[in-house]
Amino acid sequence: MNRREQIKLTPDEQTAFLRDTRKVSLATIGKDGYPHLVAMNYVAIDGVIYMSSYGKAQKVLNIRRNPKVAVMAESGKSYSQLRGVMIRGECEIIEDQKRVLELMGAIRARDTGGSTPTIPEAVYTKRVILKVVPKKITSWDHSKLGGRY
Repeated sequence: MNRREQIKLTPDEQTAFLRDTRKVSLATIGKDGYPHLVAMNYVAIDGVIYMSSYGKAQKVLNIRRNPKVAVMAESGKSYSQLRGVMIRGECEIIEDQKRVLELMGAIRARDTGGSTPTIPEAVYTKRVILKVVPKKITSWDHSKLGGRY
């Protein structure tokens, strides 16, 4: 078995990792062709990544031009501890205010231990939800190598 197969997370391990990780890096492509990378709070529901953003943010403008994105969650300090999940897919922008409010509540509930905070209308009406459905998932857990590289 090759190393890539040895360190791959199982689907259940990926789900647990995304449940326990607080932030992801979202990569979009700017109009100049360069990657635009930002840290985002998120929630993973049934394998789909949801993030909230102001509708006029640069990342949203980039997605409107080109919906191809990558999202990465990672952890670990040393090489032998590195774990992560990278998801590539197309990003849908959800603008329906009822759905925006619902998903913003789910994202914020992760930080409050499950309680859904009140989100003022003046806040959620300026926001959109970024929905990333995976097309390709790459994962790694170097601890599975047991210190062998």
